[in-house]
Amino acid sequence: MLDILSPPFLISILVALSVHEWAHAYAATKLGDPTPYNEGRLTLNPIAHLDPIGTLMFFLVRFGWGKPVNVNPRYFSHPIRDNAIVALAGPFSNLVLAALSFLILVVWNPTSLSSVSSSMVTGGGSVSVFVAEVLIQMTFLNLSLMAFNLLPIAPLDGSKIIAPFIPSRYQWDYERFLQIGPMVLLGILIAERAFNFPILVYWVNMIANAFFNIFSLFLN
Repeated sequence: MLDILSPPFLISILVALSVHEWAHAYAATKLGDPTPYNEGRLTLNPIAHLDPIGTLMFFLVRFGWGKPVNVNPRYFSHPIRDNAIVALAGPFSNLVLAALSFLILVVWNPTSLSSVSSSMVTGGGSVSVFVAEVLIQMTFLNLSLMAFNLLPIAPLDGSKIIAPFIPSRYQWDYERFLQIGPMVLLGILIAERAFNFPILVYWVNMIANAFFNIFSLFLN
């Protein structure tokens, strides 16, 4: 059972959310939009990126989000494409963090990989155990955050990432779907808790486990 109040989890979620939102801000700034910089989002300070409701959701349903980075597509040369790039930057940053955490874990405490699926580390000094626990949490939490945000439902990043691939004749229908996206997402979250309807859990586990298995291939 994941201890959401443990220091390794809290450290991991602060780092994952901060880097995720910073990546959005950085990508938008590089593409010509000064809005994130003007609003103080081009920073790794967690305080600038925490969303009260999104953070609470991590503790209630173990899925959540950071404070959305405001972007003005009018500054972009290709608004739909560039907006998708900005959206992709967040999940991609989590993938990079997960890969780095896994790599450091292999170097720091290779024996912990035998029990990595249960996030339990034994043996070694207390500092070594704590660091290994943080790295395990960083690996799985970043993969989970990436997978959750790739879900193609507004306001998650996936809904913007696939926008350039929606045929023009379906753009109006897609815009309508985006408008009801938050209600759809909320309905899924409620159904998960109330009716044991694990669609999000299945989606996140499927993607996160696939990437973890890819990481593990490099150990063979």
